[in-house]
Amino acid sequence: MSAPTDLAPAGDALLATLSGLDDADLDLATPCAGTTMAELVQHLVGLTQAFRAAADKELGPLTDTSPDADGWPPLEPGWRTALESQVPALVRAWREDEAWQGMTRAGGIDLPAGVAGLVALDELVLHGWDLARASSQEYRLDPPTTEACLDFVSGFDPAGTPGMFAPAVPVDPGAPALDRLVARAGRDPRWPG
Repeated sequence: MSAPTDLAPAGDALLATLSGLDDADLDLATPCAGTTMAELVQHLVGLTQAFRAAADKELGPLTDTSPDADGWPPLEPGWRTALESQVPALVRAWREDEAWQGMTRAGGIDLPAGVAGLVALDELVLHGWDLARASSQEYRLDPPTTEACLDFVSGFDPAGTPGMFAPAVPVDPGAPALDRLVARAGRDPRWPG
């Protein structure tokens, strides 16, 4: 069995968005309700470490802590350098067949490794879109990655999933797949409009 989903396109899209961020953007609001860009970037620093460890089955402090258990952490210096190395490490880890097999842990929750891989993909995609939208950048994602995420979020309750997704936002069924994805995950594709 080979790894079912390559996280590289999502990682590349996220890194492209991060390279377009100015420090002045970090105080801006994002489509991720109640979250600034700085908070979202620091969340990405933590989750890229945690989900890389989950792929490698290195269970311990990185995988045992609930994400942002004490609220959104402040942005730490060096975040750009950290993400420039952590995102590719995450992608490489999930390219291994073993990463998708058996059980693992993320955010203090034991779950099938295949589900953890899709959560990691979803986090990269949705938060990449959040940051791009908040900083007025175009967000480009390949169709297979968009469809994989859309399939994943479609399995959740459209009324919302506490800690993961706000209630789905209505969009035209013929809307582009990326718009349907973010809407299903509780974001308005027209944000901030």
